[in-house]
Formats: sequence, structure tokens, C-alpha cells
Amino acid sequence: MLQNWDWILFDADDTLFHFDAFAGLQRLFKDYNVDFTTDDYHEYQSVNKPLWVEYQNGAITALQLQHQRFNGWAEKLNVTPDTLNSGFLSAMAEVCVPLEGAVNLINALKGKVKMGIITNGFTALQQVRLQRTGFRDYFDLLVISEQVGHAKPHPAIFNYALEKMGRPAPERVLMVGDNPDSDILGGINAGLKTCWLNADGREKPEAIKPDWQVSSLHELQSILFS
Repeated sequence: MLQNWDWILFDADDTLFHFDAFAGLQRLFKDYNVDFTTDDYHEYQSVNKPLWVEYQNGAITALQLQHQRFNGWAEKLNVTPDTLNSGFLSAMAEVCVPLEGAVNLINALKGKVKMGIITNGFTALQQVRLQRTGFRDYFDLLVISEQVGHAKPHPAIFNYALEKMGRPAPERVLMVGDNPDSDILGGINAGLKTCWLNADGREKPEAIKPDWQVSSLHELQSILFS
């Protein structure tokens, strides 16, 4: 099946990298002598998750998201939201590890197909993570929504990526991601083939139909090399 593809595009968080936000937040707030609890985490996510939806819908900017999610804690600790956000991104870079199967998959694909990352994550984190995990030289393309000004699933970020890729035939590009609303829907709307990495066994949204669904990167590797 590998001969079907000119490019394989990957999402970053929870597709190539394990994204442990709780561990990152605990590390951040340890510097402020705060014992960050699971209750604190749920409260943070009650603010953070709706902001991500707004960001993906184009209602707020990356900067607004990064600041607004820390407004409450910034007031409590008498620091700026930007300080907390920078500290969080640094902490996330430190706790980052590749998702299980990612290293094997990327090594197997290297030199056989062009690979890219298209992510709604933030520049400061993505570049450090790629360097620390040794992934940086494996990818021919890195597209970050913060730099493009549009987030997945907006067509503009996929158009930007396709332009940078030299306008390959969209049906010869495979988009792999864990988020059906941003990765899969965005890929479908751009005319790409899609593979949903559904490691948690979530129910498939009725309106979004990926070409493939896998439960792990090992399974994806088996399919690609079948």
C-alpha cells in the first residue's frame, strides 16, 4: 500500500507524541509551590477545551488561546498569563515522549515516502520536541497553525501545506491524526485520504468518514506495508 502515497502527513499531539498535559501542568506549578491536583486539572480543562474549539473555528487567535487559558491562575499567582504559558510549553517539551510505535513507524517510512507534520500546536513546543526526540530530520515539512494563521480543519492550513509540498495529487496524500474534527474532517475537505488513529476506542462521528481507522501506530505500519 505504501506505493499509493507521495506524502504522509501526521498530526503531532497524541498522534506522534504522547501529550501529557497534566504532568506538564504539575511541573509548571511546582515552580510556584502549587500542588496541582486532578481537580485543578479538570477546572483548567473546563476553560482550555472550549478555547481550543474556538481556535479551531477561527473565533480566537493562538495568542488569545494561550493567554486566556491561564488568566485565572495568573491572577492567583500575580504573574502574567504569558509567563505561565511559556513555562507550560517548556514543561511540555521536557515531559514529551514519542507515542508507542512512532519511532518504529517513522524509521520504517524514512526514505520511502515524504513525510510532514501539520499541527494546531504551538511553535515554541513543536520545534523543541522534534529536536529532543530526534525526529526533526525525518520530516520534509512542518506546518504549524500558529504560523499560518489558521487552524485545522480550516482549508487554508491544508492549502498552505499542499503549496509547500509542491501541489501533489491530493489523493496521493495520507493525513493521519487522532482528532476526527480537525485532522480527519480537515483532510477530507482538502481532498486527502485519511486515517483516524483511535487509540481510545471512541465512537466514530457519523458525519466524518475516514478512509481507515486504526487503534495504534503499529496497526498503521502493518497496513502501510501490506
